[in-house]
Amino acid sequence: MNLAIAEDHVVTLHYRLTLDDGSIADESFGGEPLVYLHGHNNIVPGLEKQLAGKVQGDNCEVTVAPGEGYGEYDPTLDQTAPRSAFPPDAQLAVGMAFQARGPRGQPVTLWIRSIKGDDVVVTPNHPLAGQALNFKVEIVEVRAATADEKKHGHVHGPGGHHH
Repeated sequence: MNLAIAEDHVVTLHYRLTLDDGSIADESFGGEPLVYLHGHNNIVPGLEKQLAGKVQGDNCEVTVAPGEGYGEYDPTLDQTAPRSAFPPDAQLAVGMAFQARGPRGQPVTLWIRSIKGDDVVVTPNHPLAGQALNFKVEIVEVRAATADEKKHGHVHGPGGHHH
């Protein structure tokens, strides 16, 4: 009997993520599948919600609205920093992610949005914020999570996290 995807199940899948303009943003077909623990916020919420109940061998196409994907884009969060704020040897490029410290010292991921002369515009908005996410998904395997996987909130072993 095939297990249906539900909380605390380990899901192995292949996916292709396309944007509304038809461009492929990411995919696992032809490479390593994605392995995640369902119900533990390890993938975008809208995709996780729509995969619930699917079983091994299922193929589906899922569209995730920005609010259930990477959020709406908030341009008020963009900031301009001088090039001198970055290490001199850093090879800066648009789309590049890096870690910075937030107001309380917490780590924050920022992305470079644009570079104009000495001005570098950075944003905490994910590069896919504000975009619908179109997934083509093939469910490869569904299994019950181990007690350790449930406790840690992620997959262990092949395709998952290794301690």
